[in-house]
Amino acid sequence: MMRMMNRFAILAAALLLASATSRGDAQTAAPVELRILAINDFHGYLRPPAGGIAIADPTDPSKTIAVPAGGAEHMATLVKQLRDGHANTIFVAAGDLIGASPFLSAMFHDEPTIESLSLMGLELASVGNHEFDEGKTELLRMQNGGCHPVDNCLGPHPFLGARFKYLAASTVETATGQTIFPAYAIREFGGIPVGFIGLTLKGTPNMVSPPGVAGLEFRDEADTVNAAVAELKARGVEAIVVLIHEGGLPSGGHNECPGISGPIVDIVKKFDRAVDVVVSGHTHRAYTCEIDGRLVTSGDKYGTIVTAIDLKLDPVSRDVVTAKADNVIVRTATLAKDADQTKLIAAYDQLAGPIAARPAGSVSATLSRVPNQAGESALGDVVADAQLAATAADGGAAVAFTNPGGVRADIVKNADGAVSYGDVFASQPFRNQLVTLTLTGAQIKAALEQQWLDPARPRILQVSGNFSYAWDNAGLPGQRILAEKMLLNGAPIDPGTPYRVTVNAFLAVGGDGFSAFKQGDAPRTGVYDVDALFGYFKANSPIAPPPSNRILRLN
Repeated sequence: MMRMMNRFAILAAALLLASATSRGDAQTAAPVELRILAINDFHGYLRPPAGGIAIADPTDPSKTIAVPAGGAEHMATLVKQLRDGHANTIFVAAGDLIGASPFLSAMFHDEPTIESLSLMGLELASVGNHEFDEGKTELLRMQNGGCHPVDNCLGPHPFLGARFKYLAASTVETATGQTIFPAYAIREFGGIPVGFIGLTLKGTPNMVSPPGVAGLEFRDEADTVNAAVAELKARGVEAIVVLIHEGGLPSGGHNECPGISGPIVDIVKKFDRAVDVVVSGHTHRAYTCEIDGRLVTSGDKYGTIVTAIDLKLDPVSRDVVTAKADNVIVRTATLAKDADQTKLIAAYDQLAGPIAARPAGSVSATLSRVPNQAGESALGDVVADAQLAATAADGGAAVAFTNPGGVRADIVKNADGAVSYGDVFASQPFRNQLVTLTLTGAQIKAALEQQWLDPARPRILQVSGNFSYAWDNAGLPGQRILAEKMLLNGAPIDPGTPYRVTVNAFLAVGGDGFSAFKQGDAPRTGVYDVDALFGYFKANSPIAPPPSNRILRLN
């Protein structure tokens, strides 16, 4: 009996010693290193965007220079380089990977972009507002694969859907209370679990066509994240990364953040302290910041930057102990093209190239989408003029309005000034049909007042050249438009008189919050917006930037 008790004592002592040794080893073990590679707002730019990326001039920080950057071929090479030598890596994204895309991707409903990013090894992505451009059902097809319900299978091979997983913590089916995609994902690195929460901004329904998100609820960003944090912590996850399609407006260079404003600041401050890193987007800006003690990053737009985020994870607490980030430019001059991406692009280009190359006309100078202080842009003017021209005879239109968010890319003057269908499509990529409807003068004024539904981010409608108006920056909500300054063909708009007004289908159903357009009578559907602009170029080239005299800002 004594010998048996001695054996038990020896065994217990051995177990205690092993446990103590194990604890000691854990306390002295080196941190687990994790590299997160992140992008945002890719928008289907399989080829480098015109103008690349603007960064501070290294020789004179008060100035900026344009660096050729972007493109899937170069990005894939950079992603491979940034992975090299790192045992633990993951490639993630913060929304708007698709939508508002150039012709090569948009013609195939962004299937090429989904395939390109899958080929690069993207693993997780939050949904952005543009993921809903063609509605919930189409977004589910992007994840799951299959042919387009209307255009069928257009690509060079079957579309199998994304290899990466979309996350949508705040997008809920009202009928079921369930999210349309998982709220978060857990990945393990060196035995330590890391949680990734993905979501879009609460204001998404005001940015996309309302029918496309019918039956969906977009919940508060911070409340959603904090609820997911509680679930993750209950599952033993201490290291938490948020992928959110919302962002800020920094004042510094692409790799710093001396000052930042915008929605992301207040949102991050409301996050549970357990959130360690925030990958953001939406504002198309580049920054690496510390907000409320957390690392917050954003990688510009159109694939010009890959953000390399390096974390150290404590083996004992299993939490993040250090976090730093580097916004690495996808430099086309120094990065080789990835052969697999080149092959993918060539397969689609063989089908799309001849269509994109069709001549549209020419420009005498670049048509910029950048608005002046009044909110008017040269390209916006031309688009509105084209839409009026396309519907004046058939729909009886007297005036045309278009939303600035629908004008997506400058039409740049090249050496010979030539403009192709692909150039035109890049500026109008949503393929919205034009709708001509009847509104009274009072309803037109009401629509113009709705440009400031979000005072921090007004959406100034672009107007055709036969219409002009003035707005008071110091005016009260609902009283910014000067009724007497609303002129059509030089005559004041009469509140009670009906007018035929052309807008795109997005605005006609109340997109961007312009519910006044939903009150229009006798709607008549016309051509697609891109076809209206293409026809306008064919008939009026060379086109010059119009005078900026349609919208007047007071105060």
